Amino acid sequence: MIYTVTFNPALDYALGVKDLEPGMTNRSYFEQLLPGGKGLNVSAILTNLNIDNTALGFIAGFTGAEIERMFREKGCKSDFITLKTGFSRINVKIKADKETEINAAGPDIDPVSLDILMDKLEKLKSGDTLVLAGSIPPSLPNSLYSDILKRLTEKDVMCVVDATRDLLMNVLQYRPFLIKPNNHELGEIFGVTLTTRDEVVPYAEKLVEKGARNVLVSMAGEGAVLVTENGEVIKSPAPKGTVKNSVGAGDSMVAGFIAGWHESRSAEHAFKMGLASGSASAFSEDLATRNEIEAVYKQLG
Repeated sequence: MIYTVTFNPALDYALGVKDLEPGMTNRSYFEQLLPGGKGLNVSAILTNLNIDNTALGFIAGFTGAEIERMFREKGCKSDFITLKTGFSRINVKIKADKETEINAAGPDIDPVSLDILMDKLEKLKSGDTLVLAGSIPPSLPNSLYSDILKRLTEKDVMCVVDATRDLLMNVLQYRPFLIKPNNHELGEIFGVTLTTRDEVVPYAEKLVEKGARNVLVSMAGEGAVLVTENGEVIKSPAPKGTVKNSVGAGDSMVAGFIAGWHESRSAEHAFKMGLASGSASAFSEDLATRNEIEAVYKQLG
């Protein structure tokens, strides 16, 4: 079974605004409300690809109830923990000439609720897959992802981590199966600017040396790069298409890679599925469907 964990789910409220003028009253020409959070997006794409999975995480208040309702309406399975205080955050995505995001902090997660999640994770078995994705609320320790991987070390659980900075670097000693920084996040780790696929390769190799088994680097319009623990390097430009929505594209890439790996145990197929899934979501107003992903996959040969 595949499990995703989203510590800080949200309602993503997208607004389309023409000629955005800061400091003035602006009117939207379209609105969209969706359940958000990196782990939830991974779960949604896996569900679209007919891969069985369950989303874990924390919800609170009326917004949390709506996240759960909308998520299940998509056909996704969840086993959320409901917090007794606060409410799940609403993130605002303004789509104008440039996309602008305003992400809220989210509710505090109390120690008892965190222990409930840890108990659920303790029940994972050999052969299960765990995806830890996104940020964590300020109420939780920055070592949380590494603490979880440490507890699962002896269980032979395939762990995937999509996070930034210390959250990501601290897990490498526990040899996660997959990490997925983008080229900007990878550059921040090493204090460099990375703009081409060739530039990315040596720094992705450094993360493999530090413990990651597979490093998948998303690069938006430049495509993607995969470096495996066996020293294999796979690179590809981005498929052709009109970008309509970048939100969730990276999460879709993670889901596609996982789906491809479960189908074939082939790094090349998993890479292509990841790139196709990420691109298909970028070419769609919402997260990509199976048919959209398969259509983009065919472009990759």
